Amino acid sequence: MAHHNDDVAYDPLPLTNDDAPSHTLYNAPPSPDPRLSSFHTPQMVPSELGDDSSIPQGAAQPRFLGAALYDGPGSPALRDSFASSQHTLPSSEYNSSVYALNEPSGLGRYDGGSYHDDPRDSYYAEHGVPMNVMSSGSRNMEEKRAVYAPPKAKSRRRLMIFGLIACIILIILAVIIPVYFFILRPSSSTKDSQNDTSTSSGDHTSKTSSASAAQPTASAVAVTGGDGTLITMEDGTTFTYKNPFGGTWYWDENDPFNNGAKAQSWTPGLNETFQYGIDKIRGVNLGGWLNTEPFISPALYEKYLNNPTPAVDEWTLCQAMTADTASGGINQLETHYKTFITEQDFAQVAGAGLNFVRIPIGYWAIEVRDNEPFLPKVSWTYFLKAIKWARKYGIRINLDLHALPGSQNGWNHSGRLGTIGFLSGPMGYANAQRSLDYIRIIAEFISQPQYKDVVAIFGIVNEPQGSFMGQDNLAKFYYQAYQIIRNAGGTGAGNGPYVSIHDAFFQRSSWNSYFPNADRMTIDSHPYLCFNDQSSNPMSSYATTPCSAWGAIVNASSASFGLTNAGEFSNAVTDCGLYLNGVNLGTRYEGTYTQGNYPRTGDCTPWTDWQNYTPATKAAIKQFALASMDALQDYFFWTWKIGNSSVSGKVETPAWSYQLGLENGWMPTDPREAIGTCGNTNPWSPPLTPAQTGGAGAGNIPANAVANLAWPPASLSTGGPVSALPSYTPTGTIVTLPPPTFTSTSGKSAINAGSGWANNGDTTPMNVPIQGCTYPDPWVDPNSAVPPTCAAASRRAFVTPAPSS
Repeated sequence: MAHHNDDVAYDPLPLTNDDAPSHTLYNAPPSPDPRLSSFHTPQMVPSELGDDSSIPQGAAQPRFLGAALYDGPGSPALRDSFASSQHTLPSSEYNSSVYALNEPSGLGRYDGGSYHDDPRDSYYAEHGVPMNVMSSGSRNMEEKRAVYAPPKAKSRRRLMIFGLIACIILIILAVIIPVYFFILRPSSSTKDSQNDTSTSSGDHTSKTSSASAAQPTASAVAVTGGDGTLITMEDGTTFTYKNPFGGTWYWDENDPFNNGAKAQSWTPGLNETFQYGIDKIRGVNLGGWLNTEPFISPALYEKYLNNPTPAVDEWTLCQAMTADTASGGINQLETHYKTFITEQDFAQVAGAGLNFVRIPIGYWAIEVRDNEPFLPKVSWTYFLKAIKWARKYGIRINLDLHALPGSQNGWNHSGRLGTIGFLSGPMGYANAQRSLDYIRIIAEFISQPQYKDVVAIFGIVNEPQGSFMGQDNLAKFYYQAYQIIRNAGGTGAGNGPYVSIHDAFFQRSSWNSYFPNADRMTIDSHPYLCFNDQSSNPMSSYATTPCSAWGAIVNASSASFGLTNAGEFSNAVTDCGLYLNGVNLGTRYEGTYTQGNYPRTGDCTPWTDWQNYTPATKAAIKQFALASMDALQDYFFWTWKIGNSSVSGKVETPAWSYQLGLENGWMPTDPREAIGTCGNTNPWSPPLTPAQTGGAGAGNIPANAVANLAWPPASLSTGGPVSALPSYTPTGTIVTLPPPTFTSTSGKSAINAGSGWANNGDTTPMNVPIQGCTYPDPWVDPNSAVPPTCAAASRRAFVTPAPSS
């Protein structure tokens, strides 16, 4: 059984029996330390992970096998938990004018605890003035008709002259109007969209751009609409857009960078400023789409389960697909991209009241090297579709770089299950150099004016295992990436996306001193309750657990670090589910987990047999979801969709699917329902500081802090001095990501989709192998001996490009 050091005290989780007196407690599992950002098993180093003999060939520790955090004598003292911070605030989204529609005092339409936007409701019945109807038989009308006699007849000659003049005018208008709408107006619109300015618009800042204004251009088809409108997708199929929250879609092939869409009435449109800290991120992940995972898309992996080398991660999946030429080879992966997430999913996300999607993507969207078997570049094509669909429905994107060369955590979602070769081992520094190049390439693309309002957040590394590489070395990498992203966005604060850094399973508070005054940086944590000791207590006993476990931590981090987001969380309180821990690795709950010694707690069937959930069970899951949303405040549920098993024909991990929960009644149809679930105890009061949101002081990181973040690090914890490790040199041709292509139907010149590179002054070459040098495999075991390296004189470290003027 996983355990913690005896000198750390843990309170029991507040799990109450709904059928017993309020003071009665179940025998609950140990409460997760309220200081933790995530909860994992206690292994800290590879040697503690035990024998790999029980793992399929090519596999190692699974996705969620992490270190128990903050154990040992140096860990800080336990502090009490507090509930969440949601409460009514001045100028907050909860009492702003968007709810009352700026109506005068006493005439507001926010009554009875609900929001009304129907002009037919009682408000208008009480305050409206009915129009007088004037029929054709009206006495007043008859009197007027009697007063005015018909005009005198005109001569034939004068009528002919006037007729000729009218014809000439009509001909002129017939020429001018099409020229304006189809040539002049779209051209001006595109130009303005790239040179916009900001003006105040209510609670949000509206970017005054004709391209961004939600005005339809002259087109043969509708370019905008709301609830109930018919959408035709690329393949010709149609669906009805359902959005009861006042959201509007916008798409015009002649104006593809128009940001006129709005996800919901209360969410700022893409042509408005999203006020982080005030406007809430209510998001969901599109996990398992462009970066596959066995438990999200089990059918992909089940097909090759009986191979000599079973598919356990995307590496082995690509190898198996490539060999399976009869089924289409590796192109099967593109079929998954085409079908797993479509435009309709984005429309449903907006209709579910959500305003953000977090999209995991692997580095192979850019390129692969040597013998890496991943399908290169194709996933980028589908990320471009994601940008298009998100723009159409007013949704913002958090692009998350989920897999780095060598693996940042050794889990299956990093591309290859096994060991950690990023900032660890003989190739640890070279893999970090290569990763920085990929971050730079992505940052240059998404910082272009055509994309910057849609791709609003860039998560630079997903779940790095900080205990392997060390927090200081990881912080240096983070700072180097931060500088690269800010350089890609151009000079001056406020340019480019928010930079999202994962807490690396350290306390969030431990990151406060590293990047003070950083320009728009957010810290990401993944709080899960299900990967530690298991409990058979019912779902209802977890009603307020998220509030006590996470609420106070989020409040403290928001006040000290700044924008704090939960990049992943789920409804799972046990680790039940097909492949959740990895292919053929079992579960803790049933005592079959091959990576630890867990006693059997019970049968997983009641937790996964969602088709037989009772109304009480669904209500308990929904309560847990609401408490999680309220406690985490700015969040991305993991994940939107779970695919069916090819064996059972159904979803086998229901606690992880937002879409399934909506369809079956255990997820809220309106996420605002979560507000106040935790009681609003010990709240954090927005807004964020100007420096944290790109305003005054942003980017002015103190010199002493910068000095501690010098790159590269002197030494790696596994691998030794960086000066003795293999490295790349910046002499390669820059790789740029291709933009989408659009076909204008208006007959005007080609649409400018950008070059893929925002900062033309950023010309530093890419890091590539030094000619004549021999390198170990980038995925080499980090405990391998360091090979002889090329002469130090030929080695060059990565240099941050100087900002362009």
